[in-house]
Amino acid sequence: MRRVACRHVIWRGPATLAQLHSAADEGDRATLIKNAAEAAHHYFIQRELCGLFVHQSIIDDYDIPREVLAQMGAR
Repeated sequence: MRRVACRHVIWRGPATLAQLHSAADEGDRATLIKNAAEAAHHYFIQRELCGLFVHQSIIDDYDIPREVLAQMGAR
């Protein structure tokens, strides 16, 4: 069952990160950082539920900025 669920892990991060990388306005950028951090946090939790605990390859492949990683889990 877990294997089937892991095939359906969906991450909305790439679209959010693309918007973040192209943002020029600081106000928009702050909102996009928050949205990207939330998306990454949710995705990392989904991966951990599937037994994937190392996220460095995802961070590198998607070029997730440190400012996004620093906001993960923050409310």
